[in-house]
Amino acid sequence: MQATAYTFDAHTRSGSVLLDDGTPVSFDAAAFDAGGLLLLRPGQRVRIEVEDDDAPAREAVRGRVTVVTLQTF
Repeated sequence: MQATAYTFDAHTRSGSVLLDDGTPVSFDAAAFDAGGLLLLRPGQRVRIEVEDDDAPAREAVRGRVTVVTLQTF
């Protein structure tokens, strides 16, 4: 799922992203570390993976973000 980086705290390695519909979704250090990133700036396009929570794809993310990586084209 694609999103846009919204906040990031380099000390805690956690932050939040905004889905394309404007929904904020937070992520923890484990999700950030799993993506192999060193830094994240607000406005960067990212790809997130969410733990399977049995929610239909059209519904807001209710599961835990497990990976945050840069979106590449």
